[in-house]
Amino acid sequence: MTTPTLDHWIAGALTAGASDRTSPVYDPALGEVTKHVRLASGADVDTAVAAARAAYVGDPATGQGGWGRSSIAKRQTVMFKFRELLDGRRDELAAILTSEHGKVLSDAAGEVARGIEVVEFACGMPHLAKGSYSQGVSTDVDVYSVKEPIGVVGIISPFNFPAMVPMWFFPIAIATGNTVVLKPSEKDPSVANWLAALLAEAGLPDGVFNVVHGDKEAVDALLEHPDVASISFVGSTPIAQYVYEKGTAAGKRVQALGGAKNHMLVLPDADLDLVADSAVNAGFGSAGERCMAISVVLAVDPVGDELVDKIRDRMGKLVVGDGRGDADMGPLITREHRDKVAGYLDVATADGASVVVDGRGVEADGAADGFWLGPSLVDHVGTTSTVYTDEIFGPVLSVVRVASYAEGLALINGGPYGNGTAIFTNDGGAARRFQQDVEVGMVGINVPIPVPVAYHSFGGWKASLFGDAKAYGPSGVDFFTREKAVTARWLDPGTGHGGLNLGFPQNT
Repeated sequence: MTTPTLDHWIAGALTAGASDRTSPVYDPALGEVTKHVRLASGADVDTAVAAARAAYVGDPATGQGGWGRSSIAKRQTVMFKFRELLDGRRDELAAILTSEHGKVLSDAAGEVARGIEVVEFACGMPHLAKGSYSQGVSTDVDVYSVKEPIGVVGIISPFNFPAMVPMWFFPIAIATGNTVVLKPSEKDPSVANWLAALLAEAGLPDGVFNVVHGDKEAVDALLEHPDVASISFVGSTPIAQYVYEKGTAAGKRVQALGGAKNHMLVLPDADLDLVADSAVNAGFGSAGERCMAISVVLAVDPVGDELVDKIRDRMGKLVVGDGRGDADMGPLITREHRDKVAGYLDVATADGASVVVDGRGVEADGAADGFWLGPSLVDHVGTTSTVYTDEIFGPVLSVVRVASYAEGLALINGGPYGNGTAIFTNDGGAARRFQQDVEVGMVGINVPIPVPVAYHSFGGWKASLFGDAKAYGPSGVDFFTREKAVTARWLDPGTGHGGLNLGFPQNT
């Protein structure tokens, strides 16, 4: 049987585009190709950007304004309708997620829910994007500022959150009057087309939201295109840096969120049952394929042995299998990635660490050819080992023994990343000190995955974020708008013009 091919979505319709290149899309739980996805050429990206640009400016010849000049009321009507449609069909979207990413349905449903939060945030855009007004700054002079859209925006999203990450960006971009070209991961691309069709059903005009599938060729075309005003990216740190440098060199605004190596610092007074639950949940949810996963537990002596025992006991209760069943954890995204992650367990042994739980022997509740790797626990990991230094991006949890709070803090602050971190303690003073001392953008206190709610902003420090703009929240509104300040004088009918004065304007 011939597998279907997923087309691009441009100007409100599916299109095959000019390129004949494709890439296979797998069901990771089956290890089977379920479809192919088109890989855009530079010409295909040009077509999508042209559609977005036309939708933004409208038709000057007829005076028909585009989305960039659309009323707040019109934008909000679409956004509220989209939210209602999305909420009513969230289970359908979660099922698509599971079929192409592999995460279990409950995890997929959580991803959709967090994406909906940002849509709901964007529904408040009339208030969020208000300008300001100062009356009478000088005689008969008022000054006011307005926030305007920036134009066509590009979004490049990763495989691990094919619904939530695009929704970090496009609801805010659209609600502020921009038009969008989304380049999703070619590994799980169907969600993007599903969202495009739902936006059209909500009444979004053709061309305001476009999807081009592809690989590096499509990415580079977006980064170089003169009509693309900004780029929003989430992915690994090397690619984030590449996107930032190439995009800014082309004169674009860029927010590029990179990788992570998130640490959980466990003080001796912590509730170890809570810690063990949290470490398992945060380390193995979504098979560890999260930029906010906890991948390192820093156990302050003397709690290490007891904590490792508790984590191991909980890991023994996890079921690995097809996410459409009763499994707790699904497969990894590809066979190649599974093999790469599994290889770190050999590295751990060679480097003198203790592999407490080896996930390579897992008996998965699913097809034999699925991309399975069970949760793995490595103790006594050395800080020079690549098991510690690399972003493994899989279900491998490392335990590093430290002698004190200060030693643990130094390890966190000394690392190249600064995405997320957590401290577990019952000492409020220690927690407050950690919050102030740690050099990380998102901090959890007895919370293992401190992803901010939609009305705050998401983003790390150091090599976890390139550029100054975090995702969604107030930072997102600022990123997708530009401020225009207007100074206006309306003369009182009874006063004169004031005469000539070549001096620099002064307020009087």
